[in-house]
Amino acid sequence: VQLQASGGGLVQPGGSLRLSCAASGSIFSILIMGWYRQVAGKQRDLVATITNGFSANYAESVKGRFTISRDNAKNTVYLQMDSLNSEDTAVYYCNAVLRPGGSRLWDAYWGQGTQVTVSS
Repeated sequence: VQLQASGGGLVQPGGSLRLSCAASGSIFSILIMGWYRQVAGKQRDLVATITNGFSANYAESVKGRFTISRDNAKNTVYLQMDSLNSEDTAVYYCNAVLRPGGSRLWDAYWGQGTQVTVSS
């Protein structure tokens, strides 16, 4: 199982970016997909998560600015980020709690991270 994230980059304050993360491989079911972010030297923090029933949860710092969504048919999660500011600069990691094909166990998987830099 692999998670492949894309969509990061450099954006000016007030701008927008859309991140995508696709899970591939032998997957029986994905329970939760989400995004976390990490600044160098600090812990990895939750940004947003979404269940397979499309129930979303957001960090207070991004509520009203970020929108998480998912396409269950494509095993893909998206993060639309609007009104970006310098405090959003971080490496963004996607995460999925899933059950691989042929397994009875649920486990958490991580993507490789994508850099988001908000700067003028």
